Amino acid sequence: MGNEKPATVQVQSVDRALAILDILAVRGEAGVTEIAAELDVHKSTAFRLIGALEQRRLVEQVAERGKYRLGFGIVRLAGATTARLDLPRESQPVCERLATELDETVNVAVLDSGQATNITQVYGTAAVTTRNWIGQRTPLHATSSGKVLLAWATEDQLTSAMDTLERYTPATITSRSKLMSELDMIRERGWSSTNEELEIGLNAIAAPIRGGSGDVIAAVSVSGPAYRLTVESFPAVAEKLCVGAAEISSRVGYFGE
Repeated sequence: MGNEKPATVQVQSVDRALAILDILAVRGEAGVTEIAAELDVHKSTAFRLIGALEQRRLVEQVAERGKYRLGFGIVRLAGATTARLDLPRESQPVCERLATELDETVNVAVLDSGQATNITQVYGTAAVTTRNWIGQRTPLHATSSGKVLLAWATEDQLTSAMDTLERYTPATITSRSKLMSELDMIRERGWSSTNEELEIGLNAIAAPIRGGSGDVIAAVSVSGPAYRLTVESFPAVAEKLCVGAAEISSRVGYFGE
C-alpha cells in the first residue's frame, strides 16, 4: 500500500499524459524540454510520461532528432473507434443480403458493459415474428453473438463474464469449464452457435467481425426457429455467414493477415 500513488496524483499523471498527446497533435513534433515547459513540470517528469506513452505506441521518437510525435497506436485507436461508428451503416447491405439468402433474421451485436448489444437488424421473409432486437442487451454465454464476443474478449472481460452464468433454459451453459471448451472450439472453427440456450425454440449462429487492427469488434448472427434453423443446418449456414462477416470486416478496414 505504501508504494501506491494517491488517487489525485494518478489522475494528474493521466491528465498530463493526455495533454502531451494534445501538444503533439497541435505541433506535430516536440522535444522533452518543450513538452516539460508547456506542462510546467520538470523534464524528468515529462520524460517519464512520454516513456509510458511510447510503450503503448501512442507516441514515437523521431529518429536522430530527439523529438517525439504521435505514434501508430493513435491510428489503431482511431481506427477501432471509426470502425464501431461505421458498423451500422457498413453492415446494413451485407445483413440485407444475408437475410435474403438465409431467409432468417440477421443481427450485428457489439460488446457493451459485459453484454452483447444489438445495433443492426434485418428480417428474413420467413421470420415468424418481428421482434425488435436493436438496442437490446443479451447475455454473452447464452447467445451466439455473445459467444463470439467472449471467444475473442480480453482476459478481464472473460473473467467478469464467468462470474454470472445465469441459466435461461435447460440447455444454457452454466459450467465454466464447458463454456471455456466451447470458446476454444469457436476460435478454432471461426463461428459459434446456440441451440435453444436463450429461449426454447430459438437457435442462432454467429461469426466474428474484425476491425482494421484485426481485433474482433462485433459479431453478425442469424437466428430462427429451431424447427427451421436446425442443428444439422448449422455448418452450411455458418459458411455463408462467415463470408458475410468477412465482407463487413473489409468494409470497416480489415484486410486479412
